[in-house]
Amino acid sequence: MQRVAFQLRIREGMIEAYEEAHRNVWPEMLRELEGMGIVEYSIFRRDQQLFLYMQVSDFQHVLTTMAASEINRRWQQAMAPLFEPVPGKHPDEPFAMMTEVFHMSRDLSTEPCKGTASASSGVSS
Repeated sequence: MQRVAFQLRIREGMIEAYEEAHRNVWPEMLRELEGMGIVEYSIFRRDQQLFLYMQVSDFQHVLTTMAASEINRRWQQAMAPLFEPVPGKHPDEPFAMMTEVFHMSRDLSTEPCKGTASASSGVSS
């Protein structure tokens, strides 16, 4: 399972509209995300800055499937006016990707807690 994180930025004055949209994510969009192999997806906000985290079976598959999805195209079209460019995003990136530098996990049934340093690829397994 890959852990993926990236950033987005909400336009000034659009925070309430963004949060309202995410209180009411379309059921068909949620089904589409699940069908793409996303098993966990969280969005955190601090002022205009968003931090998005997901666990996926194959992030490249998610990107390819998103690009072909009519439901995703409509969702992105609805969300586009709410965003502004993320400072530092590279032109060749699909999103302003973040590099995982540490991960801690614990199998609550048997294992003690363990932490690992992560590779600097931006996408971790």
